[in-house]
Amino acid sequence: MSATGTETPAAAPAGWHYRRSLASRVTLLTTIAVGLTVAVMALSTFLVARDQLQNQLDTSLVDRARAAGLASLDAKDDRLYNMSSVAAGAADIRLERIVVNDPTLADVSDLPMGEPEYDVARGRSDVSVRTVGIGGERFRMVAVPIEGTGQAVVIAQSLQDQEEFLAKLGWTTLTFGLLGVLLATAAGWGVARNGLRPVRRLTASVETIARTERLDPLPVEGGDELARLSTAFNEMLAALSASRDRQRRLVTDAGHELRTPLTSLRTNVDLLVQADHDKVEIDPCQRAELLEDIRAQTDELTTLIGDLTELARDEPLAPVVGEVDLSEIVDASVQRVRRRAPDKTLDVETVPWEVVGEAPALERAVTNLLDNAAKWGPAGSTIRVRLTHGDQTATLTVDDEGPGIAPEDREAVFDRFWRAEESRSMPGSGLGLSIVRQVAERHAGRVRAEESPEGGARLVLELPGRPGA
Repeated sequence: MSATGTETPAAAPAGWHYRRSLASRVTLLTTIAVGLTVAVMALSTFLVARDQLQNQLDTSLVDRARAAGLASLDAKDDRLYNMSSVAAGAADIRLERIVVNDPTLADVSDLPMGEPEYDVARGRSDVSVRTVGIGGERFRMVAVPIEGTGQAVVIAQSLQDQEEFLAKLGWTTLTFGLLGVLLATAAGWGVARNGLRPVRRLTASVETIARTERLDPLPVEGGDELARLSTAFNEMLAALSASRDRQRRLVTDAGHELRTPLTSLRTNVDLLVQADHDKVEIDPCQRAELLEDIRAQTDELTTLIGDLTELARDEPLAPVVGEVDLSEIVDASVQRVRRRAPDKTLDVETVPWEVVGEAPALERAVTNLLDNAAKWGPAGSTIRVRLTHGDQTATLTVDDEGPGIAPEDREAVFDRFWRAEESRSMPGSGLGLSIVRQVAERHAGRVRAEESPEGGARLVLELPGRPGA
């Protein structure tokens, strides 16, 4: 019951056709299609045969009636002339009469005369054809005029033979139609079973993958829709496997990177706790150094956790985007790095460039590029920052005066947790440039490493957009 006192309707159950197997649905649809086709063909055949027989009978009766009318011209009695079947031109005529234009003779005839026949005798109609009942039997009755006499010939023939033929035709059509439906059902079941065998194999493979979590690719045979489905599923498995490998590698690398600062942090804290517990006096300078190490390690852990959180985001674009001026982002990042590296000189030249994206992510990427240059540049060196643009792409270059990046390492520097041999002892998590690449790809851009004309490293970030005001 809802708050208003009315009963909440239950969810409607799934349709019956969704509770059936795919093979049974294919078989049922095939049977229905064939059954409708057979029914339409049988009904059409029956109706066409009935109309053809009716038209042939009517034409035959009209011809016989006209022949009988010519024979009646020799009659001596102009009021009523009883004709024989031979005079009508056939021996299967059951009843026949000549009727003059006199209503008093209507009860003399054995045929149920009516207005249509009298209209023919009076010359109001050319011919009359209708079905009548005589003694519980149906007859086809035809009336034609006898020109110049004011009389008409009426002939009636039983429809029993025709009805018996149509009945046999109907039962024969129904029997063969039912046999055809049964054969179609069997054929549909066979086709469904054989045609859906690849689907069953695919289903079994998917169930095995779901049960065992083994992302082995499926075999692909042929080039039909099922082959395309298998290929698409293999691509999904490959993407899922790559994502799982990245997650495992991220967890492993993160655990490895977190172990060192956590161990050092725990060692320093244990020293302070042990000194307080044993009431041992620590030199104030040493105590200050321990506290400074703890603060530095805490900052390193905070930065590492932030980097890991940024890398764990898999969405192609940030949920909050807008138009931002890349030159303003560069200026804000330069101000931040100047406070972090006061011993470096930053030479900056920018031009306005509008980018559609997330300002915090872009600022983080630019800051990481500048932090990398500040870390590798010697004291008193200059970091050159240039933002230029073409028609559709802006190029941000950051040059330092450090030792540079070896050609074989220029692709690896953007991998997660990758660090060169000479940088093992330097602070950092090895995630900064990896974040730069991820942000660039999320904004349809790219980043690469080159050699700086000053001998150090040059990092190039390219982003699409349009010139700013």
